[in-house]
Amino acid sequence: MIKYSFIIPVKEINDYIRQAVPKILTIARDDYEIIIYPDQASGEKWNKTRQISTGHVGPAVKRNLAIRDASGEFLIFIDDDAYPEQNFLEILDEDFLNDKIKAVGGPAVTPASDSFWQKVSGVVFLSSLSGGNPERYIPLGQKKNVDDWPSVNFSIRKEIFAELKGFDSEFWPGEDTKLCLDLIKKYPNSILYDPALIAFHHRRSGLAKHLKQISGYGLHRGFFAKKYPETSFKLKYFIPSLLLLFIIFGAALSFFSPIIFKLYLLGWLIYIIVLIKAFWDIHHYEKKSLIILNAVYYIFLTHLVYGFYFIKGIVFTKNLKSKLR
Repeated sequence: MIKYSFIIPVKEINDYIRQAVPKILTIARDDYEIIIYPDQASGEKWNKTRQISTGHVGPAVKRNLAIRDASGEFLIFIDDDAYPEQNFLEILDEDFLNDKIKAVGGPAVTPASDSFWQKVSGVVFLSSLSGGNPERYIPLGQKKNVDDWPSVNFSIRKEIFAELKGFDSEFWPGEDTKLCLDLIKKYPNSILYDPALIAFHHRRSGLAKHLKQISGYGLHRGFFAKKYPETSFKLKYFIPSLLLLFIIFGAALSFFSPIIFKLYLLGWLIYIIVLIKAFWDIHHYEKKSLIILNAVYYIFLTHLVYGFYFIKGIVFTKNLKSKLR
């Protein structure tokens, strides 16, 4: 009998999938299946695995097909460039014993096999001063209820997912935030964060790809802060935008007042202290100083790009829709 269904949306069968599926299959249990949703199924076959063609649609649409296709009582949403730890299902067995828990999320850890620049991208998120939610990227703290969790490592009861009509395919990224909001509105305190529920997630390789990902995060969070303030209108999401405005307007106004110039320098000093604190936070998890040193300017640019796109989302975006619906 199938208890768990791994749901993996993907544009096409790629090298990440070819790595991820065998990793999942090393879990020595017979109560799970793997469903891959490519635009067009390939001829490749794996044990316990189905490929179902979807055509060119977005990840949210693909994941929603699990309501129709999955045999498991629980849906495990995971990205094509991610794979679970060996004890993943045992952790879920325990967490879902509590009927009040409808969904469980865990950290998405950078694999040791990732390249130097992928690791630089990954460590950016390991401080609350740089990424905002380090528990999403490293096992941190104790089990707790959360109101938002990314779909790279997110498991939910199938009957609840169907009841909520799945992900809102209008959004990508951001469809996971909307689903979590829908869930906690109906079932408060029903999403559990479990630091032991580990998936490994490959990071973006190179600064341009990293910042492109960040721009999407910022745009959607800014739009959600306006449209869905219950979980997105939080001070921590506004701070990068405030930094960007400080840099631009502080520099301009400094020409007109010595006092403002001194305050501007003080602001920069405070920000440098923040970067140093982020460096030491990251050092708890990553011991290679060269990786962390490169992450410092990644963090600065991450703040600026996120801040710019957050403003664009909250002020200038009237209707935000995924281009891959």
